[in-house]
Amino acid sequence: MPRSSLAGLAPPRWLRLPSRTVRLRLTLLYGGLFFISGVALLAIIYLIFRRASGVNVIVPNGPTHRAAARDAATELRYAELVRHSTDALHHGLLRSVIVLAIMTVVSIALGWLIAGRVLRPLRAMTATTRQISERNLNERLALAGPHDELKDLADTIDGLLARLEAHVAEQRRFAANASHQLRTPLATTQTILDVARNDPNRDNGELVERLHAVNTRAIELTEALLLLSRAGQPSVTREDVDLSLMVEEATETLLVLAEERGVTIETSVEMTPTIGSRALLLQLSTNLVQNAIVHNLPDEGTVWVTTSARPDGVELTVENTGEKLATQMVSTLAEPFLRGDERVRAHHAGVGLGLAIVKSITEAHDGTLTLTPRAAGGLCVTVGLPRAGRSS
Repeated sequence: MPRSSLAGLAPPRWLRLPSRTVRLRLTLLYGGLFFISGVALLAIIYLIFRRASGVNVIVPNGPTHRAAARDAATELRYAELVRHSTDALHHGLLRSVIVLAIMTVVSIALGWLIAGRVLRPLRAMTATTRQISERNLNERLALAGPHDELKDLADTIDGLLARLEAHVAEQRRFAANASHQLRTPLATTQTILDVARNDPNRDNGELVERLHAVNTRAIELTEALLLLSRAGQPSVTREDVDLSLMVEEATETLLVLAEERGVTIETSVEMTPTIGSRALLLQLSTNLVQNAIVHNLPDEGTVWVTTSARPDGVELTVENTGEKLATQMVSTLAEPFLRGDERVRAHHAGVGLGLAIVKSITEAHDGTLTLTPRAAGGLCVTVGLPRAGRSS
């Protein structure tokens, strides 16, 4: 059968059942409640009048009525009275049923209008939300009106959009910075190769050394980006970890670097049980200590590493000497590739992801990261983590 003939068999649009929207369900609920309440009210009124008049619509002439008649005249008058009362009660009940049916239809119509008015803000929120995309995340619902459930929902969605906008902006900034940082070693490599190709008599040993240095930096940057991506994942393998052991292992690993730079490391650790990933917490400790060593005084610098336990959590504090830092600049140090001009050393500038990785690992462990400039110069970094047995 052709498709057109099949389409002709479909019922007209006005015969189709409406979609089961919230408005329709609320309307049916209002109408159903009104109808049930009306039926119950009619039944109660019928029973009250029946008891008061002593008649019965179903059996108007029962044995009790016949026994009450003393003679034929009395029985005739009583039968007439019963018939009249019965007819009045019957007609009143019938009229009440008709009125109830009419009022039920009216209540359904009013329920449809009221439900539409109540759901109007929700439809406006839906329409606005559909128009919001990645290109206009700055738009908000900004629902006006009293502080009810719909206003709370709109405010919640606005808060979600604000967090999403900040996250997308951060991802775009990170992608741009990462592309710029990765382009630098590639461009340097290309320049070195072009110079070597144009100068065949150039010393290959020097060329290899320069290419090795550039390639090493590119590998470090790539590994840091991968680690930052893994650290930002919300789900990490959690196990009981003593943070002080991670700090001791990181400190011992970095002692050689500290000696090369003339930096003294002073540790004061106590047992700090927490829950998290051993590998990520070790990376966190290593990044903090290495950052404190690298961004320090040229000679005779000091790094203080402390762990402490509190009833509600554990803390890792890493302080270092160095140049005085502005508070505004310190607040940006945890952003990717933002290192601060005062803290960059030409011979060990790093890739600018140390504290960014620390921030991501801390957030993945439901912890807090606090950066504070020291009055005498340098930086104080405090990481707070949940205590073992008290984490969510």
